[in-house]
Amino acid sequence: MKQKVVLQVTMKCQKCRTEALKVAAKQDGVSFVGLEGEKKDKVAVIGDGVDFIKLTNNLRKKVGSTQIISLADQK
Repeated sequence: MKQKVVLQVTMKCQKCRTEALKVAAKQDGVSFVGLEGEKKDKVAVIGDGVDFIKLTNNLRKKVGSTQIISLADQK
């Protein structure tokens, strides 16, 4: 079953946004990655069987402070 997670990531520049998208796209099972929010500071990830805790930890290491905002099943 596909799930959608929205992550709040501290991104200061366009390079940080690009890096966050690359890190998210490399995770196993990810089918969609995009930016959300007015300031483009939220990363939306949709996938099947994605380890979102591992994703969050990788984003913290590579980009900056990361928090899970929402996690829901995708239709």
